[in-house]
Amino acid sequence: MSDNTTATEPVVHLDRIGQIAISVSDLERSKEFYGGTLGMKFLFDAGPMAFYQCGETRFMIGAGNEKTVVPGGTILYFRVDDLNAVHASLVAQDVYFLVEPHLVAKMAGHDLWMAFLKDPDGYTIGLMSEVPRSAAPEGK
Repeated sequence: MSDNTTATEPVVHLDRIGQIAISVSDLERSKEFYGGTLGMKFLFDAGPMAFYQCGETRFMIGAGNEKTVVPGGTILYFRVDDLNAVHASLVAQDVYFLVEPHLVAKMAGHDLWMAFLKDPDGYTIGLMSEVPRSAAPEGK
């Protein structure tokens, strides 16, 4: 490399796991198991999903959705600061998104936004962003 070449940082640099999800066959039975039996700290419900805190990682159990969760499958969620910028960068690299960035839940003080894509082997990857209410994207 010559001295005139400037190294540029990649726009996308995933380095934090934000959430792990599993698909379950009976949500109520699984909520009792993870919250009651295993003692995970319950955070919130969002539709057919229940969320727990597991150390620094959020853990989600949910009834399957054929686009994002396959029974018995695992989804890795990566936290990103600017979901729209990361989405645009990956789309520019011909990454196909199963689900475009969208609002998942309004939390106390922030909104939870997510988008889903597949890796080369077909595993689902979730990108998540916790957006302070004052910075929420307009029109989405």
